[in-house]
Amino acid sequence: MASGAADISPLFGLLTLVLLLAVFVSLVMARLRQSLLVGYFLCGILIANSGVPEWLGMDTKGAIIPQLAELGIVLLMFTLGVEFSIRELHHLWRLALFGGGMQVGITASLAGGIAAVCGRPWEECLLIGIVFALSSTAVSLKSFQDQGIGGSPGAKAALGIALFQDILVIGLFLVLPALLGNSDQPMGREILLALGKGVAFLAGAALLGRFGINPLLHAVAKTRSRELFTLTIIGMSAGVAYAGGAMELSLALGAFAGGLMVSESIYSHRIMTDILPFKDLFLTIFFVSVGLMIETQVVLANWWIILLGTLVIFLVKFLTVFGVVRLLRLPLRPALLAAASLASVGEFSLVLIQKSNQYRPFDPWLEQMILICTALGMAMIPGTMIATAPLSAWLERKGWFRSKRVTPGTLDLSSSIKSLEDHAVICGYGPVGQALHEAMLNVGVECVVIDLNADTVRQLKKQGYPVLFGDVTHPEALALAKIKRARLIAFTFPQVHVTKLAIPLVQQENPAILVLARAKFSSEALELSLMGARVIHDENESAQAMVDLGMCAYEKPLV
Repeated sequence: MASGAADISPLFGLLTLVLLLAVFVSLVMARLRQSLLVGYFLCGILIANSGVPEWLGMDTKGAIIPQLAELGIVLLMFTLGVEFSIRELHHLWRLALFGGGMQVGITASLAGGIAAVCGRPWEECLLIGIVFALSSTAVSLKSFQDQGIGGSPGAKAALGIALFQDILVIGLFLVLPALLGNSDQPMGREILLALGKGVAFLAGAALLGRFGINPLLHAVAKTRSRELFTLTIIGMSAGVAYAGGAMELSLALGAFAGGLMVSESIYSHRIMTDILPFKDLFLTIFFVSVGLMIETQVVLANWWIILLGTLVIFLVKFLTVFGVVRLLRLPLRPALLAAASLASVGEFSLVLIQKSNQYRPFDPWLEQMILICTALGMAMIPGTMIATAPLSAWLERKGWFRSKRVTPGTLDLSSSIKSLEDHAVICGYGPVGQALHEAMLNVGVECVVIDLNADTVRQLKKQGYPVLFGDVTHPEALALAKIKRARLIAFTFPQVHVTKLAIPLVQQENPAILVLARAKFSSEALELSLMGARVIHDENESAQAMVDLGMCAYEKPLV
């Protein structure tokens, strides 16, 4: 190697290689509409097997990457603490407690039972069961946001189950040393002591946040210095994380406590904005470091076992989540979406594996299987979520799950709906649906609202408006809205794949009806136009509004 290259820090050289390759691989993954986290796995695999680091004199197996990955975990846990909302848990407690508890219990029992049959100790069976039970919250919630359905019932169900999993992870961080360590003290006593210390630490962090950190943040915010605010947040999270590590509660738990301190603060959103770039950077390094651990020889030698294992894990978790949310009376399509979003093994499973290796190393072959199956499972989530729409329509045509399409008691077919004629059907009651509803009522046009948000349905029923809790891709929901006698139907949401399923059902019953639809992109707008809808193209409308306001600023006539 040239003397100039020898003078370059190995840390800088390895970071440069990781980040540059991450950019190119992420561009490919984004074009394929896949999770970027999967791209980071691929970066690690490519780096580990390309021979480039060795040629440049870098050590990919040294301590540099693991230390940076540990920092990525700390920042991941800090943002989890910031995002953790007691109010959200209050609204979703039923889904979290019953849905999450049943999902984790069933999945962990299956995986842990298989480990027990293989002769593993009970504590390892428990850990293996939970590792397989955890799902990728980052990929699932990001997929809901990318599809524009972040507030849908399916997304709320997935969030409720994810909240339970997050709480479980925090508990595991507390008891992991007692569970896998080699202490001479009784394990039960060690676990109770660890839980007591952890609860006391989190309670102290909450008190410190209310009476110490918030006043400090107020003082820093008054300086209007963004640099000082960011420095304060990073210093605070590092200090609390260090305190957690010093109390033998792990840096990760300390970071979560640091985030929890400010989760209910008025500054929580700004904190997320400031810390997010750092978290994304080190989270990238964490997933790359996991990719570096994957051995291609194991993949090539056991490819059929890996594919079979990935499919089995995905299918078992899909069916488990689907069954659980259906028991909680979620309609078919949201239940399929929630199941698809939580069907893979998650990032916290990888964190638990790395943490457990500090006390009792995982079986190398099993660890490799989990790493590879996690990467493949994450890659399957976005496509599977998109495929739930046609799957739901197919199941409906077959007549399956017909009795559980809607929650009992939520459909109120009053005489006012039965007698409607020449009315408008409004699908979705977000800001666009609300505005259209109000405008129609102002000019004397009667409306029926169809929505899948139970809170919205209850509110509209209290106000005396005709409303149905149903899915617009179900012929029965359209029939209950008297679609044959309607003059207008408006799909006020931008989920084009749902609208494309519903339009043929509408036109089959009422060919003369006026169909209004929304689309984000030109290709989607063209598809809907060819199906006979009048399309509001969000990008065009935004562009025109921006031009109008821009011209007004300069008092220029519009061309």
